[in-house]
Amino acid sequence: MTTLYQDRIITAPVPTPENQPYYDAAERGELLIKRCLACAAYHFHPRTICPHCFSDQTQWVVAQGVGTIYTFSVSRRVLPTAYAIAYVTLAEGVSMMTNIVDCDLDALTIGQAVGWSSSLRTAGRRWRCSPRRSAPDTAGDGTRHAIRER
Repeated sequence: MTTLYQDRIITAPVPTPENQPYYDAAERGELLIKRCLACAAYHFHPRTICPHCFSDQTQWVVAQGVGTIYTFSVSRRVLPTAYAIAYVTLAEGVSMMTNIVDCDLDALTIGQAVGWSSSLRTAGRRWRCSPRRSAPDTAGDGTRHAIRER
């Protein structure tokens, strides 16, 4: 059985002053995460206080935009279109819950490499699961895209 991804509209969350830079960066095609200046640990979901050492000395950094699927679930019954959500572990070591797009949902595997792409319809958190040869590149329009094997 093959279940192909179909685009769907997801209501974007309302940004707060604490996470507004994350959403602004997603609109520019960048994936931001937080890094603590005191303990050097990365963290996601964006917040001012480091969850590792409780320091308030954190900064936004641009993530590489590559990761692997830690776990996932494919839903076929709730909406008219099937979709997949997953925890993706970024190269920086943090995990984020996200949507998996542009692939055969039945072919997803734990440990599969994915590349990040931005979409305003999904509040900036989409991961393309097409196999990739290297990290996402920046296209001439400034949008990050997954590199697909041909």
